[in-house]
Amino acid sequence: MVGKLDLYHIKHMYLSPQVIERLSAKHKQLQSTRPLSPTIVTKLRERFMLEMTYNSNAIEGNTLTLKETYLVLSEGITIKGKSLKEHLEAKNHHEALEFIFEQVEHDSQHTISEHLIRELQSLVIGNIDKSIAGTYRDVEVAITASSHQPPLATEVPGKMADLIKWFRKEQLKLNPIELAAILHHKLVNIHPFADGNGRTARLLMNIVLLQTGYPLVIILKNDRRKYYDTLAQADTGNSDPFITFIARAVERSLDLYLETITKNRTDDQKFVTLSMLAKEFNLTQEHLNLLARQGKIVAHKRGRLWLSSHEDIKQYLDSRERK
Repeated sequence: MVGKLDLYHIKHMYLSPQVIERLSAKHKQLQSTRPLSPTIVTKLRERFMLEMTYNSNAIEGNTLTLKETYLVLSEGITIKGKSLKEHLEAKNHHEALEFIFEQVEHDSQHTISEHLIRELQSLVIGNIDKSIAGTYRDVEVAITASSHQPPLATEVPGKMADLIKWFRKEQLKLNPIELAAILHHKLVNIHPFADGNGRTARLLMNIVLLQTGYPLVIILKNDRRKYYDTLAQADTGNSDPFITFIARAVERSLDLYLETITKNRTDDQKFVTLSMLAKEFNLTQEHLNLLARQGKIVAHKRGRLWLSSHEDIKQYLDSRERK
């Protein structure tokens, strides 16, 4: 009989080809805009780090609002009526994000290891409870509102070693989004720490995605129920809903990045519909739509319409002519 976690080895494709194609096209569009200006990079990073810190902690019960989280991080303000623990959680998570950005920037293929996972958990928990920071649990735990029973504490070291072996075996076989999502689930399924498992798993997932050029991916507080429901389904061996859930979060981040880049372009790079650009360059809209889906031109969707710019189409045509 196949164990729950072993069900991951039955196949190597979880997302539909249509979803993979759409996300890959947006990923290529984002990559084609790089290097971004330092101003845009800073603006996007600060926004995403704030949003992820707020949402990731809120999922775990932290009551700081988004604005209060900003004030704690940017102004060092103490929020009346909020606990010291909640303030520390905000600061710790933000420092953990700075750590993962630093790791990825200095080594785009930073090795996923037990040491790295323990280090992430230590950053999240460190000055809140030093006795459990960076160490596997030595007690039995239960996950609130879940029927899943994590392995015994004595089994955790072996399970974590197996997790790293699995990752190194599968990292070249799976799409990065699938790989990151499954790694996330496997870690929380083991629940190796007495506290900080969810935040650590979300940070670890983002290292895998950042290494392959995706923006920071945020699980929203408002999606908390869906997040836990799909994780519970993954616990029973049905991982597809959770991976699809993560893919949607990835797409949200890609769309926000592309939208911000669009707004920061100069007037002569203003985005218009592909139908307008097709007339301008004497091309068919169908041809430009295909190029957009394939990621060969810089374009993004707003509603049902693909948008691009005069400069991007001209750049593509000039490049094709040179070739």
